[in-house]
Amino acid sequence: MSTLMQIYICALSVSAFLCLYRIGMGPTPPDRTVGIDILGTLVVGFCAFMSILTGKDFYMNIGISWALLSFVGTLALAKFLERRSLDE
Repeated sequence: MSTLMQIYICALSVSAFLCLYRIGMGPTPPDRTVGIDILGTLVVGFCAFMSILTGKDFYMNIGISWALLSFVGTLALAKFLERRSLDE
């Protein structure tokens, strides 16, 4: 594995731990929501990296599905935090 790939994996890991810290220790619910959203983006980036590294498109399919679910989940959580119903 080249040095650049190792740096990328380390950067993703450090970013993921920082997001987990924000999710666990965030002072407000919107802070935790942003942490969850960024963690979802990091998972998509990791899936894209694994797809490039292994040459299998299976990981890219997982990343696309994860991005869609993360987007819908973030919208639902934002509606909940605004105290609105989902049909508005």
